[in-house]
Amino acid sequence: MNPIGCQELYFLLDADGAIVAYQEKEQSWAGALAFSSEDSARNFLRASHLEVAEIVAVDTEDHPNLRTLISTLKRRPIRYLLLDLDYHTGACRQVDFEGDGLGATRERQFVATHPH
Repeated sequence: MNPIGCQELYFLLDADGAIVAYQEKEQSWAGALAFSSEDSARNFLRASHLEVAEIVAVDTEDHPNLRTLISTLKRRPIRYLLLDLDYHTGACRQVDFEGDGLGATRERQFVATHPH
């Protein structure tokens, strides 16, 4: 098992096939939304009412594919993953990119701007 503790990462794709990301106001970088299970991704979609075209999985042990994905994300202003973002609480883990791989992980807490 890898440092983030999951075998697969599940990403949300918009209608154009781009990975859905979140960028805080007045911040330079964004984080790609990623989930440790398909159920977690679907729970986020139900809670947020976000419309996505597809949920795709990437094996975290498939290093060539993961490197390509991270390299592609970095062409956009995306520099980390927001892993298992809870729509209601704003809690998640930030997984930084180190080169074209996954790096340091830390807990993040966003302020919910929606009513509970």
